[in-house]
Amino acid sequence: MANTKSATKNARKAVRRERRNKAVKTRLKTLAKQLEAAAKSGDAAAAKTAAIAYGSAADRAVRGGVIHANAAARVKSHAAKYVFAK
Repeated sequence: MANTKSATKNARKAVRRERRNKAVKTRLKTLAKQLEAAAKSGDAAAAKTAAIAYGSAADRAVRGGVIHANAAARVKSHAAKYVFAK
């Protein structure tokens, strides 16, 4: 249990941040699954749309401080491999 006012406030902030981070990461995982499904279906247009959505969400996660910039770059690189796979 927090002993000071600042520690109590930081504990509240940590709970809010944890909820936000978890929601963002879950959304990224969902978009990754959608991209994989679209790529396996063979529909190039759906795969491209899913890749764009996945990359955009990764960039938003970086801006929010949820994931590292290099992790987002890796995500976008993998998404591009799905789109341009022959």
